[in-house]
Amino acid sequence: MSDYVTQETFDKMREELHRMKSIDRPASSRAIAEAREKGDLKENAEYDAAKEAQGMLEAKIKQLEGVISNAKIVDPGTIDTSKVTILTKVTITNMATKKTVEYQIVGEKEADLKLGKISASSPIGKGLLGKVVGEVAEVQAPNGIIKFKIENITI
Repeated sequence: MSDYVTQETFDKMREELHRMKSIDRPASSRAIAEAREKGDLKENAEYDAAKEAQGMLEAKIKQLEGVISNAKIVDPGTIDTSKVTILTKVTITNMATKKTVEYQIVGEKEADLKLGKISASSPIGKGLLGKVVGEVAEVQAPNGIIKFKIENITI
């Protein structure tokens, strides 16, 4: 499945992948070599830990390579703000509590609730996609249906 990202996030992912391959991977190999020099591998906890860390690093590299290869870069200049879409900022009001919040709809890789960025694949994100100003979105949450009124859509 492809993940929609901004050019900035795509560049950060590529930098992270480069760092893992050029800095973290050689460091991991050195740690294994140093642990190997300390004697019997059957009873060498340091060696086992270094091998496990290397395995986790390789899994992260593989996962990030997959994300990068499937990423779709979205240009903010081409976004239609007549309805809620990926990368739009939407101001919503919870109909029950009357609380108003603003979220930016982003791909999974960029989601960060503290920054007001929610994934398009989250329950709220899915419920808001395609809605227009004035429309009420019904979102299925664990504790029932929550209704949000779309107040504003911007970039």
